[in-house]
Amino acid sequence: MALVVTFTGRTPLPAPGAGTGFKIWSYRIDPSGPGELQVGQRIAFGLPSAVDVQNPDSYPGVPQLAATFLQRDPSSSRQYVGRLITSPGVQTLSFVAPAAESTCEVFLVKASSGQAWASLPFATTQGGNPAHVQVLPAPVVGPPVFNGRPVPDFAGTLPYASEVFGVYQPLAGWFGAQNTLRAQAGTGDHEPAGLSRESFSGAAARTLRDENLTALTERFAAAAQGVLSPVGLVNLFRQYFFEFDTFLGAPAGHLWISPGGTVEVVETSTRRTLVEKFAEQAEETSRKVEESLTRQDDVADAVKEENANDTKLGVSVTGGVNAPIYHADASASFSTQSTVKSSSEQTHKHTRTQSAKVSSEIKRNFKTTFKTVTETTDTSSRRYVVQNTTDQLVNYELRRKMRKVGVQLQHIGTRLSWQVYFNSPGRDLGLGDLVDIVPAPDLTALKPPEVLPPAAEKQVPFRLDVPFLHDAGPDDEAVETYTPHPDNIDRGVNTSTVGNDDTIQFFFEFPLPPIPAGYALTKIASIDVHGAQVQFTITAPDMGTNPDPVKNTLKVRLTYANFQGKKSMPFDIVIIYTPTDEAQEAIDQINADAAAAYNEQVAQLQRAAYGNAVRNRLKLVSSMRSRPPEDLRSEERQTVFGKLVHRLGLGEDPHLGSELIRQIFDVDEMLYFVAPDFWRPSTTVTHPTESSLGRYPVPAPISAPDASKPLAGATVAGWYSHTDMTNALDPQGQATPEWRVNYLITEETRPAPLGSSLGWLIQIDGDERRNEFLNAAWAKAVLPVRPGHELAALDWLADVEGEAALGLTYPFQPGDPPEYEGLTVEEVLRKVAEKLQESNTDVENLLATEEVYETGFDPLAGGFRPAEPYQVFDQWVEILPTDQVAAVQVRYDPKTGQQL
Repeated sequence: MALVVTFTGRTPLPAPGAGTGFKIWSYRIDPSGPGELQVGQRIAFGLPSAVDVQNPDSYPGVPQLAATFLQRDPSSSRQYVGRLITSPGVQTLSFVAPAAESTCEVFLVKASSGQAWASLPFATTQGGNPAHVQVLPAPVVGPPVFNGRPVPDFAGTLPYASEVFGVYQPLAGWFGAQNTLRAQAGTGDHEPAGLSRESFSGAAARTLRDENLTALTERFAAAAQGVLSPVGLVNLFRQYFFEFDTFLGAPAGHLWISPGGTVEVVETSTRRTLVEKFAEQAEETSRKVEESLTRQDDVADAVKEENANDTKLGVSVTGGVNAPIYHADASASFSTQSTVKSSSEQTHKHTRTQSAKVSSEIKRNFKTTFKTVTETTDTSSRRYVVQNTTDQLVNYELRRKMRKVGVQLQHIGTRLSWQVYFNSPGRDLGLGDLVDIVPAPDLTALKPPEVLPPAAEKQVPFRLDVPFLHDAGPDDEAVETYTPHPDNIDRGVNTSTVGNDDTIQFFFEFPLPPIPAGYALTKIASIDVHGAQVQFTITAPDMGTNPDPVKNTLKVRLTYANFQGKKSMPFDIVIIYTPTDEAQEAIDQINADAAAAYNEQVAQLQRAAYGNAVRNRLKLVSSMRSRPPEDLRSEERQTVFGKLVHRLGLGEDPHLGSELIRQIFDVDEMLYFVAPDFWRPSTTVTHPTESSLGRYPVPAPISAPDASKPLAGATVAGWYSHTDMTNALDPQGQATPEWRVNYLITEETRPAPLGSSLGWLIQIDGDERRNEFLNAAWAKAVLPVRPGHELAALDWLADVEGEAALGLTYPFQPGDPPEYEGLTVEEVLRKVAEKLQESNTDVENLLATEEVYETGFDPLAGGFRPAEPYQVFDQWVEILPTDQVAAVQVRYDPKTGQQL
């Protein structure tokens, strides 16, 4: 017979807070005979040295560890954990090790005091084959991986946050007048003639015997008939968030300190704000040490923000808060149990994916780089001084603190709802105009051109000497007076000497000075004879043009002269020269060239100022903070409700019609879904052309604003668009122009909002959902019925929406209650309304939705179960990093490098 060793199990450590990742491992050793295990001997297991067995001296007061010991030999691959035999018979050997279980080869040894270990053969079962080495259940190799306490340990924990949302599911089978007539308007050439509001009432409508109504309904498949139905169900769910536990994660850094050394770890904090299709706040922490982390490290906040910016959700106000509503496929089954199960599956898929997404985003936002410094600085918010007072090298791991957050989902109710469609829901919403006055460009650095004056007349003085040219008679001394000769006016004559007349020359043609360049000889302004006794003419008809601009001469004819004894007579004349047309044109051209050069410089400054203004506006627009989502959703909800009241035309007083609707339907909890504008009824999509414009084209520079529009060019209503051409090669390799409506960006702008490439109108202080609402081709509004008014709502809807198909036999679906079989659509709808009216007014159901706030967290076995009304049906755990880092002292094997 041989010793028998059996594994008896693991038990938690009784000491509070003592190594949560460890447990007590116990083994039973049965001797083969009375003297095989003697009092005073030591017995031990030989385990691999890589198993993280804890020193029992660290757990005083634990009964299972009394008289136990741990013996390690750095030169051996084995470690020995055992106990001193204090009583004969069966022995229990216990030790503390990681809780995770594996298998390994185990030796069994014993020794008397002061002697070496001796290996013992043993079996693992009674009658089994004994051997010196056996494979037994044992702790895993390495330190324990601790990720917090088990989930059941947190039973009773109250939620620290919650989020309400829902799933809307249309009920196919009833053809409502509002939606069906709208579908008729969008069917183009297939529009049935004669279909009107009256077609939806009466016996023929109840059984679809109306030909026009039947023709339209037959064009829609069963799944698409949910579009025509006026009713649906909204299943509401609440997501709870529980704070479970914290633990230290993987190492994020390392410090080592030599004996007697001191290291200062300085942590400085700066804050940086980031605005993205939804707003994220980030924080950078440097530890000279440098840490970059997102301050929003809570999955509850991240889920709320994700819901607020998810454009795929409808929005409702439930319990005073905005609740996102997911849209499920239309259901042919009217069973509330079926819709709850279907909605719970949709909810599980989306919320689990969503929280995993935001959790992974939070995890990715943490990045740590550690750096030790030896200088003392006061620029940090926190400073840590680590000193090694031992004679050994000390190592520290810097490990990030992790959070364990539990998430549960609970069904909190089902609401009967009315659905109706509207075209262009955002048409009546106003946009915020950003006022930005662009200053005029600074022209002081430009020197205005010097304008040359027009060319003026020139007056040039010139002296002519009229000579005394005597050719007959005795008057050689030029003392006689002469008058024109009767026979020749170009000759002067004096007849005072009888028989011997004196004659002189009376006609002269004098050359003038050269004509100045760019001028023409025009006239003689004046002639000064300095008091001489002379008379003359320069304007006689026979003289022609005088002065002569061709010959550049002046003709003078004396008509009376007395030279008074002088041989010549001075004439001081003033000649008038006028600029030529060519000279004036040259001056005009010089002035025009100077003005053009100046204007080009001004235009360059204006273009630069315009470009900078557009860049600055784009930067302002892209950095504009969005308005609170709650305000935007409230405006959209009011717009949709206003369209609904106007469309129904309930009575002459719209206020009365509005109150009638509010009595039955919870308008404040109205939700809506919008369709992007890539599809619009009865329109043809065409490619942009040179004349195409976006919703908000960039304005042209304005030099003279219209006085009637004082803010013309000074406001910005949306993200600028710009029509531009790009050349693309056609199949033949030829460049073909392609026009596109592009959007403008700069290196400083944030990424353009959703829809910019589609030419959407962008509200600069709106979010993605508002922009989608503004550009939507249509919206579907869903109005939940007030609890307790479900039957009244069906009666009211029958008057508003008609009775089409209500008299048909209900198509029984798998999973429906047996009582639905053989009933009409109307009868089944009334049974659904009766059941909802009863459950929605039952105070026990209301208390069930609030139970978690009284009893706290109730662990869900298996993590998921098919949803039942008003029950928790889904549960999971998220691990989130924090901005806290803890220093943990560690030791390493100097030979193997492994952590001890």
